[in-house]
Amino acid sequence: MNLRIKTKLSLGLAFLFGIAVLVGLLSAFYLHQLSNDAQEILKDNYESIEYAQNMNHALEESRIADFEKNLAAQEKNVTEPGEQELTSLLRRQEVDFKKNQKDSMNLKAIRSTLFSIIKINMQAQVRKNKIAQETANNALVYIGVIGSICFIITFAFIINFPGYIANPINELTEGIKEISNKNYDERLNFESGDEFGELAEAFNSMAQKLDVYEHSNLAQILFEKKRIETIINKMNDPIIGLDEKKKILFVNTEAVKIIGRDPNDLIGNYAPDMAVKNDLLRSLIKDLMEGNLFPTDSPVLKIFADGKESYFTKEILRVTTVPTGEKKVVSIGYVIILKNITAFKELDLAKTNFMATISHELKTPLASIQMCSQLLDDKRVGELNEEQKKIVKTVHEETSRLMKIIGELLDLAQVESGNLHLQYEPVKPKQLVSYAYDALNFQAGLKQVQLEVHCPDDLPLVKADLEKTSWVLVNFLSNAIRYSPEKSTVIIRATQNENKIIFSVQDFGKGIDPQYIDHVFEKFYKIPDSDPTHSGTGLGLAISKDFIISEGGKVWVESEPGNGSTFNFELGVVT
Repeated sequence: MNLRIKTKLSLGLAFLFGIAVLVGLLSAFYLHQLSNDAQEILKDNYESIEYAQNMNHALEESRIADFEKNLAAQEKNVTEPGEQELTSLLRRQEVDFKKNQKDSMNLKAIRSTLFSIIKINMQAQVRKNKIAQETANNALVYIGVIGSICFIITFAFIINFPGYIANPINELTEGIKEISNKNYDERLNFESGDEFGELAEAFNSMAQKLDVYEHSNLAQILFEKKRIETIINKMNDPIIGLDEKKKILFVNTEAVKIIGRDPNDLIGNYAPDMAVKNDLLRSLIKDLMEGNLFPTDSPVLKIFADGKESYFTKEILRVTTVPTGEKKVVSIGYVIILKNITAFKELDLAKTNFMATISHELKTPLASIQMCSQLLDDKRVGELNEEQKKIVKTVHEETSRLMKIIGELLDLAQVESGNLHLQYEPVKPKQLVSYAYDALNFQAGLKQVQLEVHCPDDLPLVKADLEKTSWVLVNFLSNAIRYSPEKSTVIIRATQNENKIIFSVQDFGKGIDPQYIDHVFEKFYKIPDSDPTHSGTGLGLAISKDFIISEGGKVWVESEPGNGSTFNFELGVVT
């Protein structure tokens, strides 16, 4: 008969409960017996002895009433053989004593009878005490024997029964671990016909099916692996794959070309060990070894490839997966991808050269046009009517705007070509702020915009290019005035933060929507919903950022729609 696990657990617990009840009942029975024996000694004998002693004291003090009271109580407590005769004799002696209280012989006889009653009850106490002692000894023997048997049975049950439940579970756990390690030959052998037996059958069936599935799909997996390797090798971008322990799994053809090592020397080896003798591989895995998979500044790599100096960008992809039956995402490797941007770099360089060349070429004729417009406005050349004056003024303003654009393009070309030359010198923050204030105070007054300056005189010097840094602050301030409403305020601040000086220009205009914040420093970018009357080239902020970054600083903007914007840059103090 095959019992279910639930039934076996119920029977086991019922067995333990039965043993506990048996021991409890046996203990209660013998305790009750001992209690009865003690009660009999107390009631039957001790009280009789006490009555006799009380009567003896009453005779000595001639208290006949107390004597009669205790005698009456003794007559109701006769329990031992011969005690009734002595009690009746005592009653007759008491009657005679009342008739002649001076009879000493009668008094002596009464005391002798009282002593006999005491003696009979004391002997009964000794006898009954032996009976109670025998009962206690029997109880100890029986309880000890039965308790020992129950203890042995319970101990054997405690030792064996948990194993009956735990051992199959442990075997099942080990079997699952073997299956997870792809050892599909693992089988469970439970001879019981309960749930564990059914579980073993289901486990063995699952392992057999997984074994069949593994062997039937092995060829397909190998085919897919070969196809993926072929695809990776045919890609034009260098690709390197590593496992979670940073061992090289694969290196495609393009990566082999630029690394200059035999792929058989790389695959299967620890990447840092291979990088010791290869500078390029060391630079490729540097961010990975430092745990910096997403660097904020990913420099362009110069690598000699295809017979020339080429440019590449690097991207590190972390490969993750969720193992079957689990919820936690685990990392299983990394893929380093190099994107060849040489063609784009060459186009960008050509664009920069073109910008520099055309800007220089345009600067001379524009200067001539600007000079001619100034001459036409000179009364010594001749008087102009009002219409002609407007035309000359427009020509002069547009020429000035073109000259400004050309200047910005030249600055941009310098930055992009790497020909930007900085003249570092110790500069007082107050000097930079005052320069920007003096340059644009008149322009702010025309728009009724008040400029406020918050710059302590005791701020430490900063290491900067005076001309270019002043240009940045002037550009920020010019934009703030341009986008501020009339009769508003623009605040210029310079504050110290540890070893940095932060310069900021705050306006109270319409502000910038959050979706545009990350783009304001991009080249040629203009906010879509900006006022068309405030048109610009979209280069001023981009050039400002390049200038400050070239000086080792940082540029950022803070803005809240409807509450204005604050443009900031920071520079290091002179140490």
